[in-house]
Order: sequence, then structure tokens, then C-alpha cells
Amino acid sequence: MDAVLVLEDGRVFPGRSFGAAGERIGEVVFHTGMTGYQEILTDPSYCGQLVTMTAPHIGNTGVNDFDLESIQPQASGFIVRSYSEDYSSWRSRGSLAQLLRAHGVVAISDVDTRALTRHIRTAGAMRGIISTTGEAVGLLRAKAIAAPSMEGLDLTRAVSCEDPYGWADGSAPFSPTYTYDTVEEPRYHVVAYDFGLKRTILRRLVDHGCRVTVVPGSTSAAETLALRPDGVFYSNGPGDPAATAYAVETLRGLLGKVPVFGICLGHQLMGLALGGSTYKLPFGHHGANHPVRHIPSGKVEITSQNHGFAVDPDSLPAEVEVTHINLNDQTVEGLRHVGLGCFSVQYHPEAGPGPHDATYLFHEFTGLMGSLRH
Repeated sequence: MDAVLVLEDGRVFPGRSFGAAGERIGEVVFHTGMTGYQEILTDPSYCGQLVTMTAPHIGNTGVNDFDLESIQPQASGFIVRSYSEDYSSWRSRGSLAQLLRAHGVVAISDVDTRALTRHIRTAGAMRGIISTTGEAVGLLRAKAIAAPSMEGLDLTRAVSCEDPYGWADGSAPFSPTYTYDTVEEPRYHVVAYDFGLKRTILRRLVDHGCRVTVVPGSTSAAETLALRPDGVFYSNGPGDPAATAYAVETLRGLLGKVPVFGICLGHQLMGLALGGSTYKLPFGHHGANHPVRHIPSGKVEITSQNHGFAVDPDSLPAEVEVTHINLNDQTVEGLRHVGLGCFSVQYHPEAGPGPHDATYLFHEFTGLMGSLRH
């Protein structure tokens, strides 16, 4: 089936459909990772976005039961250069196309993703529409233009859980003979706020000796403190952090009372709660190869990232320490406030997918909980 991608500025990219029929609108972004398309598709942080893979061959390993970051695909649409219907992996349980069609995700292949990526890098992330309907390009472009901008959009309520639940599963093996080092008995109780929480984060917390209670993003500070946690985790998620004012106010009610660790959107919310501001990046950071310097040690980590907004360093109070910076564009990648017992990073140390350079941050979190435990 023929398909087409139309951007809001009028640029047109023809291709072939390999997902569900229909049309989907979203912000077009590109991901520079070589692997992990299943984790990317099911990451709730991609809600409202059309994800372009810069790696040319997608679908080669099919899909499996281990790499789901949420219950279903969350990206609005998927854009690739070359889709492989034939797949091979000891973990595979079906093809990528089967997963997309089962969940109504529109996807397009045979796209010049190099040209698309270069265009977004120059013009910035913009709204677009993938369609298999055969509708005129002008009408499709009008629909993309009429869609809401990502700025000012709160998407966390669309992906957060409805009720609290417990999580006790550790990480799944990469191969039949590989296992993670795990702690047999949980030592800490962590309340994890779900603003679009990835399952790999929950698994890493369990691997590091945590008993996890996941709560909806709308849970108040008082309700969380009543659970008597040793620490609180603020998760990743989609949309504009400045539009998620309720989460910022909740975090202000937690800071100084319990250790807090934030990742991605959680990092941005931390910056806002500490008195800073955020802004939208031209085309965001989406990939598994972003270099980040840990300022106290000078070490460089290769990190997995997925975000379109950043914390403005000039807006932060003097008592907030910037701990990490992005070496590509010098944006803030980490914060810490020693007096309030909180820290956050803009990237994804759980590595789902991506390198494991930043796993130490989970040790820092458990160490902080241990040092402040009453």
C-alpha cells in the first residue's frame, strides 16, 4: 500500500505502508540509535510523535516479549528507510509489522530518512502526518498545521497509570547465559511516579534492591509520604514540562522530606521545582550515542536520550549544582541539590535501549536513601 509523509512546511516524502492503514499526526523527530526499535516504539515519552529511525534496516530481529517498555506502542507513527518482513532472533515472537497493525500504528518505509533527518536538523522538529488514504497533499498538510504544537502540551495524563501497583520483576537476560547482578532481598521502598514510566527503569530499581510502588502522576505529596518511602523516583514522560504544573507542585512538597531521583521529564520537573525554567530544543536529543560529561569527575558517558526540552542553566538558583553537560550542544544533563537530598539526569541510565555507562546513578540513589534513612 502506498503511503506518504507530509510535513507542516509542505515537504513531502513518499513511501510504502507496513503498519496499520489510516493516518496519524504528530511531531516528527529522528532517533540515532542502531538498535532497540521495539523499546523506542513502546516508550511513552514518544506519545504524540512520529519517530524516524536513522538506522537504515529495521525489523530484522522481529519483536519479543522482553523489550516492551509499556503495554503497547506509544509513538503516533513510525518512519524507516528499509523494513524487513523477514526476521531472526532467539527471542522473537512475531514481526514488527504484526505488532504495529495489531495496535493501529501507521508506519511508512522506503522513505529517504537521510534527507528527512537533515531537513529536521536544519528546520527543526515540526508537525507532520503519515497517511495511506490517498488524500491530496494540500489537505494532509492543512491537518498537520491544525494539530497542536508540542509546546504547552501536557501529555503525561494520557500515558500515566490509573491506579497504584507494585513492581517486583528484575531485568530479563540478554541471552540464555547472561544475567544481571541482583540483590536478593529488597532493602528500600521506592515510590515511582508514572508520567510515562518505562519498564526497564522499574527493573533496574529492583536490580538495585528496591521494592517499588508505582503511583499515578496525579498522586499528591501527602499521599506519597503516607506510604513511608525511603525514596521517590520521578519518571520520564512526554510533552512540555512547563505544562505539567501539578507535578512541579507535588515535587516541591516532597523535596527535603525524602530523597528524590529524576530522569528525563523528571529531570526537567526537578529543574522547575528548584526555581529554574525550561525551553524547547530545536530538534531534541533522541538516540543512544550522546556524549555527556560528568563535571565532578571529568569522565565522559555515552548515553541514551529521548527529550525535546531542556533546563535553562542561567535560570537555576546558586545552590543548585549542574553535574552533567551534553558535549554536543552544552545543554544541562544533570542537577543536584545536596541540602534537599535530590538529583536528576536528562538522559536514561537504565539503558533501554542504550549503553550502560550511567548505571552508577542507581547506586547513587540507593546510597542516598541509605545515608538519609531514619
